[in-house]
Amino acid sequence: MLAVPERMQITGPTTERYVEVLSPRALELLVLLHDALADGRAQALAARRRRQAELSNGTMFDFLHQTRHIRADPFWQVAPPAPGLVDRRVEITGPTDRKMTINALNSGANVWLADFEDANTPLWSNMIEGQLNLKDALDRTIDFTSEDGKHYALHPDHTLATIVVRPRGWHLDEKHIFIDRWRASGSLTDFALYMSACAQRQLDKGRGPYFYLPKMESHLEARLWNDAFNIAQDYLGMPRGTVRATVLIETIPAAFEMEEILYELREHCAGLNAGRWDYLFSIIKKFRTHGRDFILPERNAVTMTAPFMRAYTELLVQTCHKRGAFAMGGMSAFIPSRRNAEVNEIAFAMVREDKAREAEAGFDGSWVAHPDLVPVCRSAFDSALGARPNQLDKQRPDVAVTAADLLAIDKTPGGITEGGLRSNISVALQYLAAWLGGSGAVGIFNLMEDAATAEICRSQIWQWIQNEVLLDDGPLVTKDVVERMIDEELLRIQEFVGESFDTARYGQAVALFTEVALADSFTEFLTLPAYERMP
Repeated sequence: MLAVPERMQITGPTTERYVEVLSPRALELLVLLHDALADGRAQALAARRRRQAELSNGTMFDFLHQTRHIRADPFWQVAPPAPGLVDRRVEITGPTDRKMTINALNSGANVWLADFEDANTPLWSNMIEGQLNLKDALDRTIDFTSEDGKHYALHPDHTLATIVVRPRGWHLDEKHIFIDRWRASGSLTDFALYMSACAQRQLDKGRGPYFYLPKMESHLEARLWNDAFNIAQDYLGMPRGTVRATVLIETIPAAFEMEEILYELREHCAGLNAGRWDYLFSIIKKFRTHGRDFILPERNAVTMTAPFMRAYTELLVQTCHKRGAFAMGGMSAFIPSRRNAEVNEIAFAMVREDKAREAEAGFDGSWVAHPDLVPVCRSAFDSALGARPNQLDKQRPDVAVTAADLLAIDKTPGGITEGGLRSNISVALQYLAAWLGGSGAVGIFNLMEDAATAEICRSQIWQWIQNEVLLDDGPLVTKDVVERMIDEELLRIQEFVGESFDTARYGQAVALFTEVALADSFTEFLTLPAYERMP
């Protein structure tokens, strides 16, 4: 039975083992974090809304004048690399279900991003059982047997990937936990449960509690996380600096504050990551009312060689290495197929090219979404690194990125076609149906889709409608046109899926997609209304 603090209410169902992560210590830490940071979190989210209003009224992003002294100071550095994070040339990402936990740890990657965010669906059972799976993995009590009888178990400890947990972003609540009748922060819930159950276990294995921090939009949000780290370390009796965090630079505001974010987290910072898909979503979202110069081509036409994307990644590498932080590459969405040799070869070739480009640019490692891609990524970085564990010595003095470079959206080659519009609709519907069913990472058309790519799909359609975009090979994009294509694409999905087509689930997906893509007002994150549709 759970021992719940007097000020807290937990409404989610519990099983006998849930007390192992919803422990008195974890819940007390969550209350401490709530008391210290709830107001700051609310202020940070309000600041996002104010900044969006300013953008909509014509203000443009620039590097901050008030923090220029931080950027100008040549002497400060982030903390040195922590155990298990010295060599990060290959990182695999994925949700924390039991099978994925074992496969990711066994994959041969240096790091596993254990995802409670975009590759996960925040069902109560997913969130709590995912924490249990991490605890069981550290205790080596985890195993899994599939329906066809295949057994999965961990390899020896010294071969396993280092676990780095990605909690939910600041904008998300945990609706099953209330403190003083207010919903708990999803970010702080994930953080408190993992720190209480697993931090000491990680230290006992010679590593530590490490995190990937998503969706941040300013250095003040990084400061909130730094405060959370110090509160948790003090409460758990751990030295400050034990925690390490890598920040995903996956919003356009954060791209203008990379150095400031490193500075705020410098005692706990392990690096920055170029979160490319959410970055594209952020570009669309922030500039959605800025007219044609800020309309991107269709999703699959935008590559990392686009001028504004190249500026963003080069600035990230330069900034990180200047301060002794790791620069981590992003996710190539291509996934292999063990049943189709042609698809497999295309995926390998695309990922090989992507990772070779990142390694040449100076990144210290990169992400893959599938165990079969680990050797491909490793080969690219082995060629660049040789015997070195990283490229922190590659300083990139040749890089001189301006605000105009980061905002050069109009220089992106590519068009907007009917095929691109239909692809956005189909991918969004298939993804949302899977998400509502409890799966957050879904292979669609040989690409690994998560919440970030679904956000791009629906936000592009919203922007195209609002800006009266004429397709290169078709009609004007209107609500009527999109509604007709929704019906047509739904029939195609049904024909492809066959008897397993879930009519009710796809009905929910259509309703959600219509809400976030066709409404007159823009929904900040599709996961907000989607979460309210979940038990």
